[in-house]
Amino acid sequence: MKAVLPLAGKGTRLRPLTHHIPKPLLKVAGKPVLAYLLDDLLALGIREMVFIVGHLREETEEWIRSNYPQVAGHYVLQEVQDGTAGAIALAEPFVDEEVLIAFPDAVLEVDYGLIDSLGQGYAGVIWAKEVEDYQRYGVIVTNSDGTMAKIVEKPKTPVSKLANIGLYYIADHELLFEGVRHTLAAGAGPAGEFYLTDAFQYMVDHGSKIMTAGVEGWWDAGKPETLLETNHHLLMAGRGGVDPSATVEDTEIIEPVRFEANVKVRGGRIGPNVTLEAGTVADGCTLQHVVVGPGAVLEGAVLRDSIVGAHARVTDVSGVLLVTDHSVVEGA
Repeated sequence: MKAVLPLAGKGTRLRPLTHHIPKPLLKVAGKPVLAYLLDDLLALGIREMVFIVGHLREETEEWIRSNYPQVAGHYVLQEVQDGTAGAIALAEPFVDEEVLIAFPDAVLEVDYGLIDSLGQGYAGVIWAKEVEDYQRYGVIVTNSDGTMAKIVEKPKTPVSKLANIGLYYIADHELLFEGVRHTLAAGAGPAGEFYLTDAFQYMVDHGSKIMTAGVEGWWDAGKPETLLETNHHLLMAGRGGVDPSATVEDTEIIEPVRFEANVKVRGGRIGPNVTLEAGTVADGCTLQHVVVGPGAVLEGAVLRDSIVGAHARVTDVSGVLLVTDHSVVEGA
């Protein structure tokens, strides 16, 4: 099996952080979102992967090569951001067998064992998560046997609450790319984009049965507020703690927190849901629901619901911040 990972997006909802950091490389609980997915794929035995790159492609490619040398990667540039079907179309020359397509916008807990137990009568699996705010998502309408009937984008009425989360296994790769080509030939949608879900609809309309399956966990990292929520979940799930090399002096700690190597904390109150990456200094700070990149220095900061980039300096500032790497923010 091969995997296709679309990584070309600009991550506009996470600006200014994504001006300098590719969206999939933003960290939650001290680890890039993309790393959680790559670890899962390697555990499945998948070594050959197609990466659709675009925004900050050099940074993305270098990070993958340096941190995952065991991955046999093909890197394809998506020059025009024309949607998910346009991205997957670029992978066709490299896919000659069953394929797993994964959009690295979230941290997932998935039972991939379903792939091995899927009967021969099925062309693939679409994983989904039941949500209450169904109006924000493409939702999957199912048949009585649990297979996909159609996908409706951002419905105004509750036709389904099964959100399409961007994870797919397709056994019939030939029909998939036939559907992608049909989608591209049919013309772009109202936003000027071509949607991969239309290719799945093509497969279903031509007799394919695509099973819908739930996930054990889905934690979005596509917006600042959801990235912080995901950080909280992961700290609670075992990625919290204080590295032995960190120093903490006269500080009130409210779990969960994550202090990495050589973090220095003096005074103040830290937590809950605070990640301080390696080498960070927090002196006299009150922080809650905050992620701070490596080497940052915070002095007298009172922050909540904030993300501070690597090697930034924040002094005497109160409130909510989204601060990219090497920034300097000083209060009155």
